[in-house]
Amino acid sequence: MTNSWVNHAGRTGSDLHLDLDLDPAGGGSRRAVLGRALREAIREGRLAPGTRLPPYRSLAADLGLARNTVAETYAELAAEGWLVARQGSGTRVAPGARPAAAPRGPETVPATCQPPAHDLRQGLPDVASFPRTAWLASARRALNTAPHEAFGPGDPRGRPELRRALAGYLSRVRGVRARPGTIVVCSGVAHALRLLFEGKVVRGPLAVESYGLPFHRSLLEAARVRTVPLTLDEHGARTEELPALKGVRAALLTPAHQFPTGGALRPERRTAAVNWARAAGGVLLEDDYDGEFRYDREPVGAVQGLDPQHVVYLGSLSKSLSPALRLGWMVLPEHLVEPVLRAKGEREAWAGVTDQLTLADFIESGHYDRHVRRTRQRYRQRRDRLVALLARRAPHVKPTGVAAGLHAVLNLPPGTERSVAEAAARQRVAVDPLAGFRHPAATMPARDGLVVGYAAPPDHGLGPAFDALCGILPPPPDGG
Repeated sequence: MTNSWVNHAGRTGSDLHLDLDLDPAGGGSRRAVLGRALREAIREGRLAPGTRLPPYRSLAADLGLARNTVAETYAELAAEGWLVARQGSGTRVAPGARPAAAPRGPETVPATCQPPAHDLRQGLPDVASFPRTAWLASARRALNTAPHEAFGPGDPRGRPELRRALAGYLSRVRGVRARPGTIVVCSGVAHALRLLFEGKVVRGPLAVESYGLPFHRSLLEAARVRTVPLTLDEHGARTEELPALKGVRAALLTPAHQFPTGGALRPERRTAAVNWARAAGGVLLEDDYDGEFRYDREPVGAVQGLDPQHVVYLGSLSKSLSPALRLGWMVLPEHLVEPVLRAKGEREAWAGVTDQLTLADFIESGHYDRHVRRTRQRYRQRRDRLVALLARRAPHVKPTGVAAGLHAVLNLPPGTERSVAEAAARQRVAVDPLAGFRHPAATMPARDGLVVGYAAPPDHGLGPAFDALCGILPPPPDGG
């Protein structure tokens, strides 16, 4: 054995690359040195549990060892529990083989750096229900039938197949008045807002709801857009306040299901908002983030249907299918189409063609409707389970905003939100305090509450997650 064998990296015929520290300094036979190197690679996590090792013949050839040396080393490590060998699947690192724990320092890792034990944050869909088989079938059909030009430079509006499918679907399900020519495909609502405001298609100041998504506010602030909060109640934004907002000619609303407090915008307030936009020569931005998921009420159509020339309709797949697809859309007034396309610019900001073609087929084949129906039923059952559990174990904590969507707002006794949030952090229960959604300039009275998502936990984890949630809630004010 020579020192030239130190730090030998083996590349096998199966293209598996192993960086093994074959250092003879520790003494022993070649088999002992190889065994030591493999154990160290597993301890350090360089060979993770389940990793398939190369056939012993290949590794022996790469390392200049006898085949029997490698075979005997594999057998020895399998007997020790480091490896498992099964007929037909080769030799792999054993599932129970874990990297050694890092030396404990003087301070432990803060709880906030640990992953949550129970994730009940809003905005997360049930990723396990993604319809892989149906999506794959649509992808195959779409790619087999796509014209050659689909893989060229393309149209900044998005693929015509998808825009046609969206125009039909949105008209049928959401009451949107759309033509393929007024639809622009983007990567989501955040991308749409960037195009509209960073591209100066719509100019601030912008009226927004007093409670809303902080990420959107940050995005608008980065575009130097001043936001002005509208008062909210159980019926949505008080749109009658719009005419009094000096210099404001645009408003961002969530009419179908106010985010995050819940409630649909009342008909007279929808009419008031549209009339204001007409009179001011302005525009409404309608974020229809979860309009397909309603449970205890009739469908609420889009405000855009009242006046397509003064409403920009924004939608995406992030709640209904998957946020990983990065597909969204704008249904624009005709006079805003060209300015948005100029803001969109070159191809780098466009959504991928294959996903667009797949979604078009997914909609046209009826798979999207079926998926929404199935997930709506699943989410309703989860919502019902949460509401029933709270009624039994914490009847003083009233959930609101539960007629639709993927989350509930748990109204807490005044002054308790912070302590509940701290208890959640200690118990590693991920929830969103309601205060985080409040506009900093809002004048309406603040509420104590939690925004609790019920869509994301796996089926087997839902009960423990809800139990943990009940464990952090405050007792009744009278201690009963």
